[in-house]
Amino acid sequence: MGNAVPNFIDSTVGSPQPLLGRTRNDARVVFQTERTDRNHSAPWWAPVASALLPGTGQFALGQQRSIAYAVSEAYLWVQLGAAQKDSKRAVNDYRQLASDVARRGFGTNHPAGPWDYYETMEHEEYIASGVFDRIAGGAVDPETDITTFNGASWLLARQLNWADPDVAPAISSAAYQSALTFYVDRAVRDDYRWTWRDAQLQRDIYRQTIASANRSEKRATAIRGLIVTNHLTSLIDAYVTVRIRRYGGVRVAGFELDGIRTAVAAAGDPADRNREISGAIQLSWDRLH
Repeated sequence: MGNAVPNFIDSTVGSPQPLLGRTRNDARVVFQTERTDRNHSAPWWAPVASALLPGTGQFALGQQRSIAYAVSEAYLWVQLGAAQKDSKRAVNDYRQLASDVARRGFGTNHPAGPWDYYETMEHEEYIASGVFDRIAGGAVDPETDITTFNGASWLLARQLNWADPDVAPAISSAAYQSALTFYVDRAVRDDYRWTWRDAQLQRDIYRQTIASANRSEKRATAIRGLIVTNHLTSLIDAYVTVRIRRYGGVRVAGFELDGIRTAVAAAGDPADRNREISGAIQLSWDRLH
């Protein structure tokens, strides 16, 4: 009894002394000291930081792949800015071309129209918008030239509402009024009239500019998706690391998530300066017996 080993706590971080000869209370205290040190190396707020700014959580966790997340984020934002700039330039170009060529003969005040208005102008089947009202004064007299957008709209209105599109019912009838309402809602008004007659070359350029604007907008949308993915991946990566360091891993339905790997590398011809962002999730599976 006089040779009992004194009850002491080993203060060496990460290097506990052998527990031989110690009391059970000593072992419990040393284990708690080690768990505290592990928690200190895995701050709980790391996933939140990664969600706000990819790579910051990994930096707080001391992981070198924080650079990959940060570089990916910066690269994607630069590419998004370029795509949006290209899209805005193309939109301004096709609107200006429409004003200078297709709308030139219809006054000097050319208000900007919605997207579907400019999209209609590129359709091959419509050479012009046509007039909104053929006879001034009184009720609206729709355009009848079906090579124009308004004329085609009036034909469609008759086909949808009249028993015979070539035989007009009474103007006061419900069928006629329904067709007229359809036409008024769809037809191009006089302030927005346009024509591509004798301007086929300019019309081809207009179509190409519209297509360029569409491509740039699609690219911008895809990049926005990649930015969101980068945020989510960095968040999940940091969360998994924190779980592994604090609790030894993340297990779901028998699978254990060991980590996430990301990388940014050159893609294709180096002269094109294209980059490819890749990621991988590392899983392990313990078979239950």
